[in-house]
Parts: sequence; C-alpha cells; structure tokens
Amino acid sequence: MAHEWTQYRRTTVQDMRPYEPGEDVTNIEINPIDAAQGSPKEGDMIARNPNDETKGWLVSQHYFAHNFTRV
Repeated sequence: MAHEWTQYRRTTVQDMRPYEPGEDVTNIEINPIDAAQGSPKEGDMIARNPNDETKGWLVSQHYFAHNFTRV
C-alpha cells in the first residue's frame, strides 16, 4: 500500500533562545542523535514549552537553520 505525502506548515510561533555553553540543561530534552553528535553545543537553540516554561528542548543548529526564521 503506497502512502502519499502532503506538506504542512506550522501555524505557531516558538519561543527560542541560544544555548549558552556550560549552562545547566537538566530540564532540557536532548534528542539522543543530537547528543551523539556533540549537543548541546554553541549554535544550538533552546525552545521552551509554552505550557510549562520550566521545561524545554534542544533544537540543533542545523535543524534550526533549515526550519526557522525570526518573527
């Protein structure tokens, strides 16, 4: 069974800030693949959960550069 792909654009705005080398990332989710590639590292971004601002996730520099523009 073949599946057809459809493109979707995100409709939300995401709060993000640069990762600061050496900062505590205890409450930041880091994808194991990104961690294996050396993240967190300078150039990565931290996104925050709008429903719980004490939690967030790391967005790699490469993914950020290809998927986000500043509002």
